[in-house]
Amino acid sequence: QVTQQDVRKENPLQFKFRAKFFPEDVSEELIQEITQRLFFLQVKEAILNDEIYCPPETAVLLASYAVQSKYGDHSKEIHKLGYLANDRLLPQRVLEQHKLTKEQWEEQIQNWHEEHRGMLREDSMMEYLKIAQDLEMYGVNYFEIKNKKGTELWLGVDALGLNIYEHDDKLTPKIGFPWSEIRNISFNDKKFVIKPIDKKAPDFVFYAPRLRINKRILALCMGNHELYMRRRKPDTIEVQQMKAQAREEKHQKQLERAQLENEKKKREIAEKEKERIEREKEELMERLRQIEEQTMKAQK
Repeated sequence: QVTQQDVRKENPLQFKFRAKFFPEDVSEELIQEITQRLFFLQVKEAILNDEIYCPPETAVLLASYAVQSKYGDHSKEIHKLGYLANDRLLPQRVLEQHKLTKEQWEEQIQNWHEEHRGMLREDSMMEYLKIAQDLEMYGVNYFEIKNKKGTELWLGVDALGLNIYEHDDKLTPKIGFPWSEIRNISFNDKKFVIKPIDKKAPDFVFYAPRLRINKRILALCMGNHELYMRRRKPDTIEVQQMKAQAREEKHQKQLERAQLENEKKKREIAEKEKERIEREKEELMERLRQIEEQTMKAQK
């Protein structure tokens, strides 16, 4: 039973959907719109919680794509000052790092939001993910480990391989082991061994605090390695069909969007034409009134 496991005892119990494995290339591998949305929400939350480090200027750009995905095109009539007041858009670290007012942050984000005019909501989510996937901590699962000397380190497991980081720096790997260069991974109790393909290269040995951690590390390694190998093979027929269907759906949405834009422009032209006729009518009435006045004065 779930309640007998090591989880917070809430009533009702709350569960969060989380992707275990991350794609190498979001635009290629996240085919269905629902998958893209779930990934977007997960990555956005990780960035806002500072689980993925994001520089301030990138955070503002990402926030603008998140705003486009929520509100659509920026409109001066609809999106008045303060329209982002209730949205959580930037990591707390960024807000504290730069002493700008809420209004100044909103202005920065709004400037970018205006640049995304015409972008579909799902496309703005994809643009968000394409930028986020280049952040150093994106898609990395970190584990606290120690080397033979007892030095505290981080092990990072991601889509491309294993990385070892110093304890005070999760951004720059000290040593990297791409999946293509690893011959074998194994553990015995708390001891974990990475064997490189190059037999002349020494094995990398580290120690995890608990056996359960080593089991998790190995499961993540196996899953990521399997996906790494699968990506380097031709797509299965099923995946090809999914991609074709996704392309067709996207094309259909673009046609619908273009049709809506066309109708909107026609309405705007019709409104302007109506306003022009009304204006000319008023001018004509005014001229007639003036002529009448002049005629009456002349008769007197």
